[in-house]
Amino acid sequence: MTRRINRRTNHWAGVAALATLLAPAAAAAATECAALASLARPDLRITRAEPVPAGTLPADNPGRAALTGAARSGAALPAHCLVEGMIAPRTGAGGVSFGIGFQLRMPEPWNGRFLFQGGGGQDGVINEAVGAIPVSGSTARPALNRGYAVVSTDSGHQGRDSSDSSFGLDQQARIDHAYASIGAVSREARALIAARYGRAPERAYFMGCSNGGRSAMTAAQRFPTEFDGIVAGNPGFRLSRAAVAQAWDIQALTAAAPKDGEGRPVLANALTPADMNLVAQSIVKACDAADGVADGTVEAMSACRFDPAALRCTGDKTEACLTDPQVAALSRVFGGAKDGQGRALYAGWPWDPGIASPGWRAWKLGTSQTAAPNARSATLTPGSLGLYFMTPPVPDLKLAEFDFDRDAPRTLQTGAINDPTATLYSTFTARGGRMIVFHGNADPVFSADDLRAYWKALAADNGGDAALAGWARMFMVPGMTHCGGGPALDDFDPLTAIEAWVERGEAPESLLARGSAFPGRSRPVCPFPQEARFGGGDAQAAGSFTCADP
Repeated sequence: MTRRINRRTNHWAGVAALATLLAPAAAAAATECAALASLARPDLRITRAEPVPAGTLPADNPGRAALTGAARSGAALPAHCLVEGMIAPRTGAGGVSFGIGFQLRMPEPWNGRFLFQGGGGQDGVINEAVGAIPVSGSTARPALNRGYAVVSTDSGHQGRDSSDSSFGLDQQARIDHAYASIGAVSREARALIAARYGRAPERAYFMGCSNGGRSAMTAAQRFPTEFDGIVAGNPGFRLSRAAVAQAWDIQALTAAAPKDGEGRPVLANALTPADMNLVAQSIVKACDAADGVADGTVEAMSACRFDPAALRCTGDKTEACLTDPQVAALSRVFGGAKDGQGRALYAGWPWDPGIASPGWRAWKLGTSQTAAPNARSATLTPGSLGLYFMTPPVPDLKLAEFDFDRDAPRTLQTGAINDPTATLYSTFTARGGRMIVFHGNADPVFSADDLRAYWKALAADNGGDAALAGWARMFMVPGMTHCGGGPALDDFDPLTAIEAWVERGEAPESLLARGSAFPGRSRPVCPFPQEARFGGGDAQAAGSFTCADP
């Protein structure tokens, strides 16, 4: 008994001694963090510089996953220094105040890496800079918890939320949002990191989804010496034309919508959940087994062929068929936006069973049973298209009146600064830069077919598929909607993959994916143009599949 008491006494004595040693170190870290406020300049406001104790939980942000994929991480944060501020504050058009807001978190200890965290929507708010993996199903640890210093930004304007596009009335705010804020925030974040740790970052990464994925590709194209590794999820790389496509889709679906008692269309009922489930089940029936096993997903995406006309009612509408207006609406939407001469303004969309999921409906159709739609394409697009993408801006744009001959060309000016569609990455690759892109095949916002077409052009301009695969790989996720969700395996970790590629030369032959939609299942997500093929064995196990060319 005496021995046990002595052990306990010695244990607590050791803890007390360790605490005594750590207390001065913690106090010094707090002092050093607070001292960063002294680095403020007229063109750099530092509004907050304070230590955050270990164990603090990230704040909840229910809307984050919808626009960026980064759902709240349940992981408690490590001890870190939090700095918030604003770069280049100014008064802009109409007397509105602008500036590039940022948040930087620097952990104890630091692993020497720096991560720029992409935003979502139209930005305008500063999301917590924790570096959560930007796909809603991922259970991988956030970058801050791995020892990264992480920065986030509002991209140069302060909105009421990430759907506020009023900044588009200001010329400089358009430029900052499109690309300029990336360079400004990276530069100031690196200086603060060096001041805090006494050394510059050894490696720099950019990771984001949706508009954050667009920003990630922009970072590689417009700031090719800034980042070593890029992770771009569901990137809106042709976002200006995707916005045009949203107007096209709303017009097409509204034409099929039944009317309320006052003769107004109810968008959500153009295609009910039962209707979309019928379409999804028909896609599964037509395409599921092409990968070698019937399991409810379409891995052989390139082989999937489907025509909604096969579901056309021959008599009255039933649960087993679609009306003529519904078939016409689906054909118009999936055929892609076109001008009056039938020329494509945006790509078509792949047929994937994920189109019956709530995530797809939330963007295209919504759930409102009134004439006031709540589909994101209907509520977000008038502002983004009218105020930001169109020149001159149209403050009161009505999607029903958008003319695809007259109005689509008015997106070209913003598209030229906003859309990272370039294929020249020679400076980025010469420095050893690497890029991973992932995208949901059932994304309702940015067409997977549009990204596939870009990837083919990227390969053609960079020596072919094999040469491109030496520095950039794209992973199409079957069933996944926007930045996660859908009947998909959306639990994977692209940050670990890009680290291994940049720092150890280990190119990702596939991404191992799991997901709550299919408990107990794992699959390899293959680099485009390869797709997963079943080779026999346990159909639930990733090891039973190989990545093969179509």
